[in-house]
Amino acid sequence: MDSKNAFVNNTLANNTFKTRLKSGEQLFGFWLALANSYSAEICAGAGFDWLLIDGEHAPNDLRSTLAQLQAVAPSPSTALVRPPVGDSVLIKQLLDIGARNLIIPMVETAEQARFLVSATRYPPLGIRGVGSALARASAFSRNAEYLKQADEGICLIVQVESAAALAELENIAAVDGVDGVFIGPADLAASMGHLGNPNHADVQGAIQAAAARLKAAGKPAGILATDETVARTYLSWGYSFVAVGVDVMLLARSSTQLAAKFRPG
Repeated sequence: MDSKNAFVNNTLANNTFKTRLKSGEQLFGFWLALANSYSAEICAGAGFDWLLIDGEHAPNDLRSTLAQLQAVAPSPSTALVRPPVGDSVLIKQLLDIGARNLIIPMVETAEQARFLVSATRYPPLGIRGVGSALARASAFSRNAEYLKQADEGICLIVQVESAAALAELENIAAVDGVDGVFIGPADLAASMGHLGNPNHADVQGAIQAAAARLKAAGKPAGILATDETVARTYLSWGYSFVAVGVDVMLLARSSTQLAAKFRPG
């Protein structure tokens, strides 16, 4: 198969990440916050199931996100993208440049979740603007079936990150088109009065309960844990897609440890 046809066929393929997520398979991820395609390509060869290109707390824009999507594309790892906010225009742009798996931060209500689903679907099911003729997502018009298949190929994960959002967890999870729910420990801890202490017993209790509630609702639960013991605990609680590291933190920690080995005294 030549490279052109391979690209077109890839855009026609089912979203395997979405299929694996819904099957309940344990999927291990890694956070990309360096906002650099070269480091993204390095991490893409590590063997993670998924890589999250972060636009909320990392200095990514549309072009740097595109470059990282291109860097990750040849690898077996699936790229997920987190925009800074659930804005329909930004979502449209991300989908057009080829993002198929989105994690949207700070989702508080079922109404907000329904809006996000609508933002990822073409009319009449949603409000996504139609510009596929210009889009990388359609292989630049080489995929004649793109408009028919695009909606089904999108995987939408919403982040629940506050006590108020947790109170609405079942309603959010029940929204048709929400494929998974990602719990945000840091913001959740802050909203519960434990800023900077996600390991507080009350926060951990809420995180454990959320996993059980999502299992009862039939929706996959995700979370970030940069400590191996904590990550394995979350897996035992029922979290099925877990990010187990962050590039910035890994580089900072490793470089500091290396410097300390040679620092006098």
